[in-house]
Amino acid sequence: MSKDNILEIVRFSVVGVVVTGVHYGVYLLLQYVINVNIAYTFGYVVAFFINFYLTSFYTFRKKPSWKKGIGFGGAHLFNYLLHMLLLNIFLKMNVPNALAPVPVYAIAIPINFLMVRFVFKFKLKKDEK
Repeated sequence: MSKDNILEIVRFSVVGVVVTGVHYGVYLLLQYVINVNIAYTFGYVVAFFINFYLTSFYTFRKKPSWKKGIGFGGAHLFNYLLHMLLLNIFLKMNVPNALAPVPVYAIAIPINFLMVRFVFKFKLKKDEK
């Protein structure tokens, strides 16, 4: 593995910690006043926008674009559905509401990294450099 790949993973991890903290914090606050699925979704949406800009500028050092935004959104649509499926599985297994997102993150974040990396690294012939 090259030094650039290692640094990219480190930057992704930093962004992931920040974004996951935002998502989890919003979820923890809202789960007491609204349905946990809605609270989780709201946290996901807030974190999504922060994630896109941090991933663009910091992780992959690229300018955000509509093309990347659409690809990022597509990867996150799959990721969101995976999150919701896993969250509800863990809730059905009687994992407490406040802790249910933790195993979700452990499963979904590595999968998300691979999908988002593809969006930012894959180049079409007319894609920007």
